[in-house]
Amino acid sequence: MKTAIFKFRLYAAEDTQNSTLAFTNLLAICKEHLADRYEIEVIDVLRQPKRALADGIRMTPTLVKLSPLPTRTIVGTLNQTHRVMVALGIEAIPA
Repeated sequence: MKTAIFKFRLYAAEDTQNSTLAFTNLLAICKEHLADRYEIEVIDVLRQPKRALADGIRMTPTLVKLSPLPTRTIVGTLNQTHRVMVALGIEAIPA
């Protein structure tokens, strides 16, 4: 049985405190609950504003879970681990 790879895209604003927190929190969740089954792409909206607008991003930090489906979006620092896991649909997945 093939294990699903979780693909995330984090839209951040350079090294702002909230964006740094969101990345740190996402990385901690992934390392603890998804082991080697995740990929994180970070888009700096200040360096790529047209891409952010084209993707419909209006606030940072914004996390988009691209796969496995369904796609999910969360805005904020991702500091409430349980709520983030439920929202991303990874609550019941063993590490």
